[in-house]
Amino acid sequence: MMAGFGHSTRTRRTPRSRNRMGPRTGPDRATLGIIGLVCAIAGFFVLGIVLGPVAIICGWLAMGRRWNSGSVPALVAVVLGAIDTLLAIVWLIGTATLGNGMF
Repeated sequence: MMAGFGHSTRTRRTPRSRNRMGPRTGPDRATLGIIGLVCAIAGFFVLGIVLGPVAIICGWLAMGRRWNSGSVPALVAVVLGAIDTLLAIVWLIGTATLGNGMF
């Protein structure tokens, strides 16, 4: 059978494969992992209660919502973000109970 217009018989019915996920917008996974890592490290020094959860979210999205993604910065961002958040919560509880200004 002769295929017209330059198409071979094998690829006649299946056009070139396209990206099934659609157009990619926003930061890619590697960038999200690095952003999460920076937020986790900065959270130890300032605004840990805010930067800790941001690091967890960025790291989790960078891992593709799977634990076995193989992205080391993303995994470190999730772990450090969790530690950072816990330390900030403990610090807030300690500040609220020990020095409330009454005695």
